[in-house]
Order: sequence, then structure tokens, then C-alpha cells
Amino acid sequence: MIASSMATYRSSFEPRITTLFSGGEERMVESTGDAMTGYGEAGTGSGEAGVAFGGAVVAAEDTGIDAAILVTWDAIRAALKAECGARSFDNWLKPIVLAGVDGEAVTLALPTHFHADWIANHFLDRLRTLWSAFRPDLRHVVLTVVPSLQSAPSAAPAPIVVAAAAPEPVLGIGLPLEPRYSFDSFVVGKSNELAYNAAKTLAEGGPISFNPLFLHGTTGLGKTHLMHAIGGELRAREPNAKVAYLSAEKFMVEFLAALRAKDTISFKQRLRSVDLLMIDDVQFIAGKESTQEEFFHTMNEIISAGKRLVITSDRSPQNLEGIQDRILSRMAWGLVADINAADYELRLNILHAKVAMLTESIGPALVVPDEVIEFLARKITSNVRELEGALNRTVAYARLVGRPVTIEFTRETLADLLRAHEKKVTIDEIQRRVADYYQVKLTDLLSARRAREVARPRQVAMYLAKRLTPRSLPEIGRRFGGRDHTTVMHAVKRIDELRAADRELDADVAQLSRMLDG
Repeated sequence: MIASSMATYRSSFEPRITTLFSGGEERMVESTGDAMTGYGEAGTGSGEAGVAFGGAVVAAEDTGIDAAILVTWDAIRAALKAECGARSFDNWLKPIVLAGVDGEAVTLALPTHFHADWIANHFLDRLRTLWSAFRPDLRHVVLTVVPSLQSAPSAAPAPIVVAAAAPEPVLGIGLPLEPRYSFDSFVVGKSNELAYNAAKTLAEGGPISFNPLFLHGTTGLGKTHLMHAIGGELRAREPNAKVAYLSAEKFMVEFLAALRAKDTISFKQRLRSVDLLMIDDVQFIAGKESTQEEFFHTMNEIISAGKRLVITSDRSPQNLEGIQDRILSRMAWGLVADINAADYELRLNILHAKVAMLTESIGPALVVPDEVIEFLARKITSNVRELEGALNRTVAYARLVGRPVTIEFTRETLADLLRAHEKKVTIDEIQRRVADYYQVKLTDLLSARRAREVARPRQVAMYLAKRLTPRSLPEIGRRFGGRDHTTVMHAVKRIDELRAADRELDADVAQLSRMLDG
């Protein structure tokens, strides 16, 4: 296993520039108050098994890495190759080695510091996004340098060239925009309609009645997607427009680096000369007084000059703590648009759109049945990012193992994720739902009445209580008017028999199960 001297540091303090000493060489690494991503020197112990290199993925037992992680890494490499082309992939991404997994962090090894620098600047965010999409439990990516991975000298890698991409004005600051995140690929519903329309208006380049645009909502609902879409649309309409997109963490790191280098004037000039400034996750500057001071003056300059400003956060300005009142006032001065959790209909539409995109890139061999899409839309309700990640993971695993995408396969593949989202169904809820469905009184359902119009719904309710809850037969019997556990056993057996012979009853039970499963 590759042993790395690099660690992922977490800190709640003011972000700083951390200096690491590795192999006698001083390295500067950014630490941003959440998870620091950096790289150091690493070595391999003699006699240890190697890992994937040059595109070859070795067996799990040779690396000590879980087989599922290796499958995920293979899927991520395939996705990167499809995105940037074979030539660019071979030059820059193919040499990356999966070195290990520690908690929530994935360690990737590269042969040189130059290569690690280049990947950190151009592909680190994409790698982090892909790992999160396929494996939501792996949230951090750490780069490390292993000189022993160097191959024979070769020509310098050719730069990545993206066809038909508009030239990007060189600002020396900010993160690259993702072409995939466009307005066309954003699925609109009631929960995000206001934010979408405001973003479209801002990106059109004409006069606007609001500035800044403040988008807020919990993680994974589309805030970052809209920011990239705004930048991409404005640049398409005005190719010479200067667009800067930064996370709040990146803003802090760049500012502190400028302070350390005694070059804050250059930092201010570069940032304030843009036509569109977008700051993502502004909540991370809470409590950072020096950073907030600079952020406030940058906001003022951008707005006063008639430039466009977009800010996102996980909560509204009124609910942000640890941020100066004057900054909150400025942010609330423009248009504040919230993005709420996607409802079932929007989740369905998002999945259908995602399947269409996957089919376009993979080909007609990909078949994702509607019942699987509906299953995912019902089960994954937390955020859109996790929903798309669940679909990506299911499709990738199905292709790698050569199996069709079915409900059963999806359950197997997403077992850990589904457990986290599992709805806890109660006997009380089952009784209420069954009583409503069959239009009988709840008191009758729990009574001693044996009339058929009451007895059959009661048996269905007992059956569902046994199937959907962990309660014992005696406890279920007690909750149904103090009945004996043998009565519950008879009800479960009877409904099983009737489901095989009576299509109408089988449909009723299936419908009630779906309603209770959420």
C-alpha cells in the first residue's frame, strides 16, 4: 500500500497557507477551514504490492483497497476519458494512481510535483465531484507525489483543447467553468423556478433590476449548477466578458496568499476588473474578519461599477451567523432566491433527463426501466446531487458487471445508501393508511368485528405491519385490539395466498406498500 506523508487537515480556524516539508523541499499547501487538499512526498515500501498505473487496475487483494472502490475508480476514469478525450486523458489523467482510502478521503498518487500541481489546478474539483457522485461517503480527494511512479522520459504532455469552447479571458484567479452545467441541462420545477428565471435574466447581459443575485438552499439542489450556467451563458453572449467563479474558500486562500506575498493590490485589481463575479458558499467566511473586510469592499466595487455579482449560501442572509451586518445588508439588497428540495415530480424529471444524457453518451444499449427511475425518485429524496449519484452508480456497476438495470440490482447496488434513506414505517401509520384506503373506520379496524368489509383490511394491515416493520408477532397482535400472535400469523399467510390468486388484492397491497414506503 502506498504510504503517504500527506494528510487531510480539518480546522475551524481562519484559513491559512500551510508549509509542508517533504524530502527537503518546502511545499505550500492551501488550508481552508474544511478539508485541505494538498500533496507531499510519498514512498513505497519494498516488497509491497503495486497499485493501478498506466490504466491497469490490479486486483483488490494486491492493493488492500476494497473491490467496490476499485470498480468506482474504474468508472470515474471512464467518465473522465469520455469528457476530455483519449489524448488528453492519456497525457494527464491516466498516470493517476488510486493510492488508498482513509475515512472520507481518497488519496490519489502522481509521479511528479508538476503533474500534481497541474491536476490540482485543472481537475481536482472534477475528481471531487465524481467521487461524491459515485460514492457520497467519500467527500475529500488528497493528491500525493510518488516519484517511483515516473515512467521513462517522454515529450511534455499536450495541453487539453476543448473544441468549440469560447476563449476564456486570463484573470489569474478563479476556477474553471463546467460546460456541462448549462441552463439547457438544468431541470426546472416549482422548487427552483424563481432561482432559474433570475439566473437566466442575469446571464442575458442586458439591464437588470437587481444586483447582487443571492441564491440559497441546502447542499446538492443546483446552486453551483446555476452559477456555472450564468457564467457560460454570459461568455457565450459576450466572448470578451471577464468571468470569475470562486468558492468562498478559494477567495480566502487567494486573499491570504496575497497578504503573505504583500501583493494585495494585484489581487484587488484582478478581482474587481471582472464583468461577472460569482462567489459560492459564502457561509464559509463566517468569523473571518480580515477576509470579510476585503469581501465587503470587493462587493461594493463590483456593484458600484455596474458589474454583476452572484452569491450562494446554504441559508438566507437573515440566517447567516458570524458575518458582518453591512455584508448581510448588501446581500439582501438585491434579489434573494431560495431553492427548495425537489418534489417527487421534479425528481422524476431530473432522472429522465439524466438517463437521456447517459443514453446519448453510452448508446442505446443502456436501458433504465421506468420502474427503476420511479423507485429512485421515491427513495432518494435528500438532494439532487445524491439522486444523480445514485443513478450514475447503478448504471456504472451494471455496465461493469454486465447485468441489466432492474429494481433488484438497484437495491443491491445502493444498499448502503438506501439504508440511510430508509423511511421508518410505524404500525400506527399502517393502520391509518389502510383504514383510509378501504374507507373503514380506524376503530372498526381495531375492534372485534368480523364482517368481511373490516376483516380483510385488518388482515392486510397485519400483513403490512409484519412486512414493513421490525415488530414481533405478539406486539403486532397487541396493537390490533389485543389479538393473539397466531391471528397475525394466519393473516400473513392468508394474504400471501390471496396475492397469488387475486390480482385486485395484489394490486391493493402493492399500492399500499408504495404509499407507505414513500
